[in-house]
Amino acid sequence: MRKAVLTVAFLLSAVLIVLLYSINLGDGAGSRSKTELNHQMIDLLSGNSNSPHQPGTLYKIVIDPGHGGKDRGATGAGGSFEKDFTLKLAHKVEEMAKQEPRIQVCLTRTDDRFISSVDRERPKFANDLGADLFISIHGNTYEDPGVSGTETYYYHENSRSLADIIQRQVVQASGFRDRGAKKQDYFVLKDTEMPAVLIETGYVTNPQEEKAMLTEDVQSRIAASILEGIKEYLNLN
Repeated sequence: MRKAVLTVAFLLSAVLIVLLYSINLGDGAGSRSKTELNHQMIDLLSGNSNSPHQPGTLYKIVIDPGHGGKDRGATGAGGSFEKDFTLKLAHKVEEMAKQEPRIQVCLTRTDDRFISSVDRERPKFANDLGADLFISIHGNTYEDPGVSGTETYYYHENSRSLADIIQRQVVQASGFRDRGAKKQDYFVLKDTEMPAVLIETGYVTNPQEEKAMLTEDVQSRIAASILEGIKEYLNLN
């Protein structure tokens, strides 16, 4: 009986996504892109989607502030360190998530400490926790200070729709150039056992972008957009 109910729920979910996809193709007015809907259809039909959910489920979300301690990450045009920006942004996401009864945020680091990449501590933390999602926060760098924009990386196919959603949400909130969602074999994405993305929120080596990223207003908007992306992916809106 339970198997039959789950089968019906699966089919209804598939039909709903197909209908939403058709509407989006027809009027082009939906907030989700055709690419996102296509990726979500693939996730659902391949069994990788987190939907449908059991009512009342508490979702464990690992937020990973990139770098830390002796690993300063990128140095910004004005001298800021990436490790400080990522930690501050992660704490903002954590604080905002306290208003969401079905989301529990866990940070890979809560202070300025070094986390070894050799020991793969970040993905191990998420895997041991049994997390539902893993989101690594970074600030980008390039030798040309004119390069700017937001990009989101994923590795496993079951992370692609999450990357699309987070990318769209952060770009809308920050107003930064949309550099798209891309596949990349970072170990924090390869070694995690749940949907995982790495968001490069902006280029700290771009003077204008760094200045914006260090303001309370932009940080709060980006943090809220990451949380909104999580809720959208989990169908908690």
